[in-house]
Amino acid sequence: MNIKTILTLFVSIIFLWSCKNTAQTELEKPNILWITTEDISPQIGCYGFEFVNTPIIDQLAADGVMYTNAIASAPVCAPARSSIITGMHQSSIGSHHMRCKGWFPEEFKYYPQLLREAGYYCTNNSKEDYNVNYNSEEIWDESSNKAHWKNRPDKTQPFFAVFNFTGTHESGTNSKSKHETVCKDLPKEIMIKPGEAPLPPYFPDTPIVNELWARYCNNISALDRVAENLLNELKEEGVEDNTIVFFYSDHGAGIPIHKRWLYDSGLKVPFIVYCPEKYKHLMPHKQGNPSDELVSFIDLPPTALNLAGITVPENMQGRAFLGENLSPERDYVYASRDRMDERYDMQRAVRDKQYKYIRYYEFPKPFIQYMNTPEKGEIMQSIRSSFANGTLPEAGVKLMAQKKPVEELFDLEKDPQELNDLAGNPEYKDVLDKMRQAHKDWSVRVADAGLIPEPILREWETKYNKPIYKILRENEIPVDKIQEVALASDISTFVENLNHKNEAVRYWAATGIGNYATVGNKEIFDGLSPLINDEYPLVRIAAARAFCILNQESEGLKTLSAGLTDSNEWTRLNAALVLDEIDEKARPLIPDLQKVMNDENKYVVRVTNRALNQLLGTNNVVP
Repeated sequence: MNIKTILTLFVSIIFLWSCKNTAQTELEKPNILWITTEDISPQIGCYGFEFVNTPIIDQLAADGVMYTNAIASAPVCAPARSSIITGMHQSSIGSHHMRCKGWFPEEFKYYPQLLREAGYYCTNNSKEDYNVNYNSEEIWDESSNKAHWKNRPDKTQPFFAVFNFTGTHESGTNSKSKHETVCKDLPKEIMIKPGEAPLPPYFPDTPIVNELWARYCNNISALDRVAENLLNELKEEGVEDNTIVFFYSDHGAGIPIHKRWLYDSGLKVPFIVYCPEKYKHLMPHKQGNPSDELVSFIDLPPTALNLAGITVPENMQGRAFLGENLSPERDYVYASRDRMDERYDMQRAVRDKQYKYIRYYEFPKPFIQYMNTPEKGEIMQSIRSSFANGTLPEAGVKLMAQKKPVEELFDLEKDPQELNDLAGNPEYKDVLDKMRQAHKDWSVRVADAGLIPEPILREWETKYNKPIYKILRENEIPVDKIQEVALASDISTFVENLNHKNEAVRYWAATGIGNYATVGNKEIFDGLSPLINDEYPLVRIAAARAFCILNQESEGLKTLSAGLTDSNEWTRLNAALVLDEIDEKARPLIPDLQKVMNDENKYVVRVTNRALNQLLGTNNVVP
């Protein structure tokens, strides 16, 4: 054999070994299964809640890692799911309002797209609800109630699969028929009866509340059977040892003072990860032990990508908490609440392992604003009636206040149910200052689009023809000044900024006067007057609100009337909300309100209907 033949043979062997090694590497990529559910807090056996029957999920936690500080980015589904699909805070990309359509920058990719590019077969069964404009076919190989990792043509192809259980959704608690469907196959002996599970301390102890709480618990027991079926499929197909399993909920329980709230009752979720033996080196914590590591929903995409060996894009704002080459654990998680259906109430939360800080940007509004959907639920109705007759527990009475504090602080170790606000306690001043600053730093760092009122935000996107994420970074928008005025509490700051060149600053200045001023004076009225003719309708509405609150209705009602018929649907909603807020002062505009009861935006109709019911003493119901 001559030297040329030997070299050729050697090169061939090296090539074949390289191909084999590459194929082996591809085969060794872990499959990833996400079992997700809706609207539950950590009321599961492994988390110490003994009133549900969850042996399968409990065993998953015993074999894997149960996270005790997993925090949703929002306490409601669509904004939370927006942060999961993008790996970015929903308020940084304009998808923070419930049922809005954020504009995700085209140059960014959703994490399943990156997984698919790396060879994964990606399926979603089946809820999306990402709160952004998107093309599902560009994101998923399959996304439907028939989507399944077993459908991949090449059975050696690694998969990423999401299965979402809807039976625990709040509708499964509020609707008896849906609840019965969800639990129809559960053995009767494992279902609890009303009154067997203790109620949260802020709920009235009434038969209907106990019944709905029992429904909620039993729906979780039904969830356990769904998890069992999904895990059995892995065993049946022989991929159990190649699949990393996640289990988590999209936010807290779908009941009042949980879902839609920034307390841990609305944000803390059950979260479990199991790595089979061959991938246990990718788990930084010892399996079988719980972890108190802080995990945010924005960490999910970076983690999935890191497990698959994919470089995490710079635009993603989370950190991988599994896999190799991990960065240090995070010090804080952040969460946001913005428009919930028809009601605005901008709130921001910062949480570490011990403390929770909440900033209420719209503190003059009640803790529990009237919202059409939850008000139809029987628990909310019981809370209202119990408060009216004086039987609501003390922990619930606080939440019926017509005005919130500007900020709250809780020691979660001593007060896990967040019943004792420490913001006014001088012993916690240093903690309060630290958490307050953490919020301010985060807000500027991510360019929190919640600081831009929705009508202005959408107008800017049309004006500049780009998403708000890019506008706040490319168009010299004074985010720090907007935040400064939004967080201010002194009248002088508001007056000084009524003529600022930026419309969002002017909006917050006028809003601040309406929030803080108790008596009007010439300086205030002279500063507000030009804003009644501002080029931005929402600034006009903010000024009109301030005039009405300061008992100058003649200066404000005409502007609010015009706002009800503005071409921008969110401007119309804001005008209706102010008229609902000022109550009796809105009486002269009853005819105007009646004319917009057929508005194409259902949220405008809901608020208008509520205002008319209050003014006319009626009880008209709208969808």
